[in-house]
Amino acid sequence: MSMTQELINLLQVEPLELNLFRGISGDIGSRAVFGGQVLGQALAAAARTVEEGRGVHSLHAYFLRPGDKRAPIVYDVDRIRDGSSFTTRRVVAIQHGRPIFNMSASFQVFEDGAEHADEMPDVPGPEGLTPESELLAAVIARLPEKVRSAYERVRPIEIRPVTRFDPLAPTARPPLFTAWVRAADPLPDSPVLHQAMLAYTSDFYLLHAALLPHAMSFFDPALHIASLDHAMWFHRPFRMDEWLLYVTESPSASNARGLCRGRFFTRDGRLVASTMQEGLIRLAPPA
Repeated sequence: MSMTQELINLLQVEPLELNLFRGISGDIGSRAVFGGQVLGQALAAAARTVEEGRGVHSLHAYFLRPGDKRAPIVYDVDRIRDGSSFTTRRVVAIQHGRPIFNMSASFQVFEDGAEHADEMPDVPGPEGLTPESELLAAVIARLPEKVRSAYERVRPIEIRPVTRFDPLAPTARPPLFTAWVRAADPLPDSPVLHQAMLAYTSDFYLLHAALLPHAMSFFDPALHIASLDHAMWFHRPFRMDEWLLYVTESPSASNARGLCRGRFFTRDGRLVASTMQEGLIRLAPPA
């Protein structure tokens, strides 16, 4: 089974009872369940309770507790409102009898209206850029042993950074990170799957922008880094098996928290989604 198919399966939550769904847990080398996985599964669960013809336009979520990678996750969907144009759902993710995550999501019928959007930055296209997998291969022997095996695996999301950096020897630079992303293989024609996969992908490198000015890295054992909340807005149709430019930046870091925002653009410059996240960036006390 390809890694892409594994990700598709990961995002296909299993119905247990009316409004109850179960998702399996994956492992990308993080200390706890990857936040993007919970976002994608929660969105997939919410979408299973929404009538056809309505697509998600926004979601707002909080990460309450670290997820256990060894256990499945139950998603409890509350059908808050079914209006003539908008549908609202609330989702609580549960492990071991306790909530680890909650999310509100809003779905809307398609409507014509005013149109404007940010312009895509002028950056090199993905052709000729070195894939993240090759960049990591150059330093993988220096990675911590407990995460090395996860980064040696083929990833279902292909990432080609425009902004180059050494994760084990970071240098201070402006809080801006840009990369091209797409699913590694063609995907089925399911808008919900593409949206869930974009939610999954949005958690890659988003908080990284807040680390850049401080020469910090996710691989620094003295750092405790965790997502606190996550929001997304879906503006226009897109496909995750076509290249999207992911532009992330951090306008502020304070009180052991970093705020980051991101935008996704298609190859032809259409802004298709925006995201924001605040994360914990805590230095361990001196030994």
